[in-house]
Amino acid sequence: MAFTSQSLIFRAPASLPSGRVAAPSAGRVALQGRGAAFTSVAAASTSMADSVGDEKKETKLWGGRFEEGVTDAVERFTESISYDWQLYKYDIMGSKAHATMLASQGLITAGDRDIILEGLDQIERLIQEGKFEWRKDREDVHMNIEAALIERVGEPAKKLHTARSRNDQIVTDLRLWCRDAIDKILIRIKQLQVSLVMLASKYVDLIVPGYTHLQRAQPVLLPHLLLSYVEQLERDAGRLVNCRERVNFCPLGACALAGTGLPIDRFQTAKDLKFTAPMKNRQVLFFFLVNSIDAVSDRDFVLEFLAANSIAAVHLSRIGEEWVLWASEEFGFLTPSDKVSTGSSIMPQKKNPDPMELVRGKSARVVGDLMTVLTLCKGLPQAYNRDLQEDKEPLFDSVRAILGMLEVCTEFAQNISFNSKRIQSSLPAGYLDATTLADYLVKKGVPFRTSHEIVGRSVALCVSKNCQLAELQLDDLKAVHPVFEADVYEYLGVENAVNKFISYGSTGSNQVKQQLEDWRIQLGISS
Repeated sequence: MAFTSQSLIFRAPASLPSGRVAAPSAGRVALQGRGAAFTSVAAASTSMADSVGDEKKETKLWGGRFEEGVTDAVERFTESISYDWQLYKYDIMGSKAHATMLASQGLITAGDRDIILEGLDQIERLIQEGKFEWRKDREDVHMNIEAALIERVGEPAKKLHTARSRNDQIVTDLRLWCRDAIDKILIRIKQLQVSLVMLASKYVDLIVPGYTHLQRAQPVLLPHLLLSYVEQLERDAGRLVNCRERVNFCPLGACALAGTGLPIDRFQTAKDLKFTAPMKNRQVLFFFLVNSIDAVSDRDFVLEFLAANSIAAVHLSRIGEEWVLWASEEFGFLTPSDKVSTGSSIMPQKKNPDPMELVRGKSARVVGDLMTVLTLCKGLPQAYNRDLQEDKEPLFDSVRAILGMLEVCTEFAQNISFNSKRIQSSLPAGYLDATTLADYLVKKGVPFRTSHEIVGRSVALCVSKNCQLAELQLDDLKAVHPVFEADVYEYLGVENAVNKFISYGSTGSNQVKQQLEDWRIQLGISS
């Protein structure tokens, strides 16, 4: 066995687009549920029933010590089923693994296990078919499924919660959900990267103005700029991959906070839920949280996931900002197709890059989701607190938003063209070749600071003559400094300037072509 700061690692041999709304029962109202973060999950039933009006309320599964039921206001305020139904797949998955473990440990019979598993399968099919009625008086996804299971199979279902609390149950569901969510986001990131590389490949030799402080700076190749987005996305993917490693720890078995006195097998549940990693020689690593108090109270993995999404959202927002600017009449560098543009309700001439504006806007809610959960967690004592119910809506919202942002950025990249003539006609402005001229002087033995001052005076001369550096006569340049010779014109003009870049990772033609080829190989893009 080997311990890490948060886990026990043990080596052992490997062995809906739209849901159908159920007809409400008497005294109940069927309500449309909230949107799901995953398209596949959205196909689940969103039939939502309030608790029975004047009828006797169902006794809560935890209600043994209570003489009175909660008020309607408390019930409405404390329910979470209106959004945590999205965890149903993972809740059922965890319950199946738990029931299997209980049977293998002799805590329930094999017959009870089989009845429970069949009942859970039936409930899952009902949910997927949109026939399952979620009841708000049953509070959350766990209680809805367990109560429905008891109704369906009877006494065996009452044994399912043996050696389990909703505290370790919910964090297990959430870790499983996050694991799948990260995998989906990683796919979308790669799709956008591929689209950007393909777009860059169409404009291998197109020079564009490079900007710092939103002012003309130096000439760069368009593929160089587009590949800078690809690099940012690769870091986003790396953060998510690292986050997934810390998500992939099994908390099931921690129970409420203190563990259990019953002989459970946490290794088996970790294996069944794939909280594992393959090793050489048919060995398997098992990952689960050692400290039961930490296991039920930890939401670091949610915060880390939201932080990774927030950084990715900021990157996408920056792409959106640049492309919105470039699509404006003032720039005119980029034209989106009609497929990714919208119009105005009053101005018939308008063609707006609205998808990228909304990418820029939705980044705010992704960052806000992170701030919500950070603030939520900051004052909580150990271990589980009901406050943590509030971590799910920001998490679901963040994932839903980032998946949408990545998808629409990919479609936008596939449906834009760059206006080469407009870009080329704009290149003379801004003295983009000034730094390359300073490099020329350095090669002539002039100290860089002196070169900087000489080129500055040369630019001032151009301003007074209303011309470009390449349009100055050699005599004009020599009047600024006698070091200038006829070969200076090999460094002037944006084409010459770009060709002079040779440092690794620079905007020089050969360097950019190599970067482009490297990314094609890394992303598996065929030539």
